[in-house]
Amino acid sequence: MQGQDVDSASSRFACKRLLFAGLALSALTACASGGGHHRGPQAGRGVGVLLPLTGTNAHLGQEMLTATRMAMISPTSPPLDVHDTAAPGATAATAAQAAVTAGDGLILGPLTTDDTARAATIATAAHIPMLAFTSDMSVAQPGVWTLGIAPEQQVRRMVLAARQQGRQHFVAFLPDNRLGRALGQALQQVCEENGLQSPQIMFHDSTQASILTGLKTLSAFETRASAVVQPDATTQPAPDAQAAPKVDATVDPANPDGAPAPSASDQPAPSPAPAAAPEFPAPPFDALLLGDTGLQLGMVINALAETHVDSTHVQIMGPGLWGAFANKLSALQGAWYAAPDPATRQTFVQQFMARYHHMATPLADLTYDSAALVKALDQARPAGSPNGYSVQALTRPEGFGGVDGAFGFLENGKTRRDLAVFQILPSGGSRIVIPPAGKLRRSAN
Repeated sequence: MQGQDVDSASSRFACKRLLFAGLALSALTACASGGGHHRGPQAGRGVGVLLPLTGTNAHLGQEMLTATRMAMISPTSPPLDVHDTAAPGATAATAAQAAVTAGDGLILGPLTTDDTARAATIATAAHIPMLAFTSDMSVAQPGVWTLGIAPEQQVRRMVLAARQQGRQHFVAFLPDNRLGRALGQALQQVCEENGLQSPQIMFHDSTQASILTGLKTLSAFETRASAVVQPDATTQPAPDAQAAPKVDATVDPANPDGAPAPSASDQPAPSPAPAAAPEFPAPPFDALLLGDTGLQLGMVINALAETHVDSTHVQIMGPGLWGAFANKLSALQGAWYAAPDPATRQTFVQQFMARYHHMATPLADLTYDSAALVKALDQARPAGSPNGYSVQALTRPEGFGGVDGAFGFLENGKTRRDLAVFQILPSGGSRIVIPPAGKLRRSAN
């Protein structure tokens, strides 16, 4: 389905009534399309919005569209040209072509990696910038930026922070899936950019045996185990001498039945302190990147304990997904993940709740930010310019303020984000140990 918002107050009011009344999806989608294209003096100011408004991802697309409208509520905001990428007979490519035909100056969306790749071909050929909502930076290119919080951004933040703390030897133990591959590629790239030695990256399958075997190999477990100094049995007391006297746990062993305390001569000889466990040597790395979640993460945690890899010698790092269940990760105390500071999101959450009476999904953050960016650029556009969506404007050094913190774009299609570093607590949960820098770095190549 395609079309464009009508600027009249009556159309906006009608759309709002449909939304709050919860009418059929077809009616809501019809309202979203608004009917008719704005041409004439509006040409070039229009913003194409490519989202799945029907089909399996309709609930996501509709909420993302709602957040877009929320950011563009001003009557002077650029008109939205909304296209359903999941409508019968439609694709992301046909939706992008419709936006190009309508004369839109910027495209927001689509949602998925595959759809972004298809739509990007159309948008770049027409020289129309596109801000997609995927987190897969493999589809980023000049003129096409991805707004999702990407693995590369998370890895970059943690590696730079670990390097500042003196870490030099990075490795990765990752699931053999799309996320694991993205994390491994990011670690390789960031280490290379920062003059660190090439990291050893190992992928594993989903069995406990393979995970344990892989971690033993990565951590040089057998070599380390052979270097452990075993206690000398000839220096240990005889077993009887080591045994502590048994006592009744229901009474005070120093003064049973309240009787006078026995003299020192009546006390049994103290048991010798047990020999300290020999220290296990550190693995041949001081920073370890993991990428598992769910049951496989539990298997990795077990293998870490068995191979003596912990926060004593190693800075363990993981994906931002850990934040969703950090309260269950006490076994990884001291580990890091990088994510936005949730405090920056509170105002948006409160406003969304007040308007729509439910919690916004993280994807709604992205569409709200993209629409707020459009509004800011439109208001700052030079006099006489059809729009403010030039590459120069989009890649301004100071970037843009967002629901999830500051973000910005580079000319090569990479997206910069100002993320915090969180640390897993001994009791589970997490806290920020390295806050967002408060400014964007231009070094995200």
